[in-house]
Amino acid sequence: MKAEYKINFEMPKSYDPSEVLSKLPSPISPKMTEIYNYSVQSYGFYFLDNLVDQWTAGHAMKLFVDEGLKYSRTVKIQKL
Repeated sequence: MKAEYKINFEMPKSYDPSEVLSKLPSPISPKMTEIYNYSVQSYGFYFLDNLVDQWTAGHAMKLFVDEGLKYSRTVKIQKL
C-alpha cells in the first residue's frame, strides 16, 4: 500500500531545489526498504509515501510543503 501526493505551489522559473533536497532525511529504512520517493515537477513536487515509516515520510513531506510556502502564499496538497 502506498500514498501519492502532488504538492502544488507557484514555482519560480529559475527554481533551484538543491537546498530543500539537502535537508531531506534518508529515504531508506534500516531494513533497506524505501520509505518515500519524490520528484521535482513544474507544478511543485510529487511525493510518494510507501507507508513504511510515517515519521520520516511526514518530516520529508513537511519540508516540501514549507519549501512551497517560501515561494507562494498557498500550497495545495492533492492526494492521488
